[in-house]
Amino acid sequence: MIHKFKQGDLHFVLDVNSGAVHVVDEIVSDVLEYYPKTSPVNVVKNLMDRYPEEMIKETIDEIDELIEQEMLFTDDQYVNSIEFQNRSPVIKAMCLHIAHDCNIRCAYCFASQGDFKGDRSMMSFEVGKKALDLLVQYSGNRRNLEVDFFGGEPLMNFEVVKQLVEYGRSLEEAHKKRFRFTLTTNGVLLNDEIMAYVNEHMENVVLSIDGRKEVNDKMRYTISGGGTYDVIVPKFKKLVESRKGKSYYVRGTFTKYNKDFAKDVLHLADLGFKSTSIEPVVAHPDDHYALSEADIEFINKQYDELADALIERKGTEKEFSFFHFAIDMKQGPCVVKRLSGCGAGSEYLAITPVGDIYPCHQFVGDEHFKMGNVMAGLLDFGLTNEFKNAHVYNKEKCRECWAKFYCSGGCHANAYNFNKDIYVPYDLGCELEKKRIECSIYIYGKLNEEKGTL
Repeated sequence: MIHKFKQGDLHFVLDVNSGAVHVVDEIVSDVLEYYPKTSPVNVVKNLMDRYPEEMIKETIDEIDELIEQEMLFTDDQYVNSIEFQNRSPVIKAMCLHIAHDCNIRCAYCFASQGDFKGDRSMMSFEVGKKALDLLVQYSGNRRNLEVDFFGGEPLMNFEVVKQLVEYGRSLEEAHKKRFRFTLTTNGVLLNDEIMAYVNEHMENVVLSIDGRKEVNDKMRYTISGGGTYDVIVPKFKKLVESRKGKSYYVRGTFTKYNKDFAKDVLHLADLGFKSTSIEPVVAHPDDHYALSEADIEFINKQYDELADALIERKGTEKEFSFFHFAIDMKQGPCVVKRLSGCGAGSEYLAITPVGDIYPCHQFVGDEHFKMGNVMAGLLDFGLTNEFKNAHVYNKEKCRECWAKFYCSGGCHANAYNFNKDIYVPYDLGCELEKKRIECSIYIYGKLNEEKGTL
């Protein structure tokens, strides 16, 4: 299977199964419309009004050489992979809902402004401790374990965050593990003490902001209704500067009110934030801020603008990275990750303040997906296997999709929320992801601009 596309002044051919990406002349793209489905004679017949016969034949020879080198029209390498077939349940990441409460009210919040449609509550140290014990118990030989402090707003329960970091560190030597902690915050409660702690103990920090002041304050506001932009921007700037190169990214959401989100990414870059993720809102079609299929063309043009800006700014003081353009062009990560994605429900779990276990943070509150409770020491491996098997080969729409090894089948939660089936991907999400992958390949091609295999 191959995928051909043109972006800017470059023509690309992606060999889906090998992952090889070729930057080609237009004639190669045109010949591949016919060859090898039809004979060389028919290819010449169809293209002789555009190209000399000898040039067409030389192009066919080049294509044959790539096929022989297993860089074009290759067989699927993964479906029979021993690593994929023999994988066993190993939990390697956990989202701790340290606070089911929030000090701001975002209009589009999937977590119902922090309470996940339940009681506002805080995780106790005892529940968090049991969660980390469970993670260690089911992590097998996995050494590096990921823990994200999430909410609501986790800084509302900061003392427990610190206690759990200390407890996690106490487990490392005896169990031969290493915890990598992340914090996601809206920034309102940040102060010098918290910043110093975050910089010392958090491998990564996710800072929530939507972009331009008018965009951010329309959707992200305080309980009293005031905007948050002026409160958080100085704090985010200070935190990022003081991290001295440690990982972070500013993460926002675009809705139908800021479909021109490329301006928001560039605004954040101009503020000095180099690592950015602005993601499409996932909402019920009746929500006033929801995106629809009618918006795809406009959104795709925004991704094009963003890709060109990223290329133009590369190597300058205003360069930036964009999370959704950061794909691995060398066929990483591992086979299982390429086929199964984030691992929600099988490699990744979310824990609520009372210890209930869910496949990920977006399933929290849906009793159908409750997998147990850390205080009871129970984990439903029936659901774990259901999610483990929700890979690209078991999703009909994914099997013949050129993007399957990059998107890994998409988000299970979005699939369920829109189609009531984790095996049926969310169509709008699929279309936008395909565009982001093309932009990623285009950026790589422009930054390494020459004909041949990337």
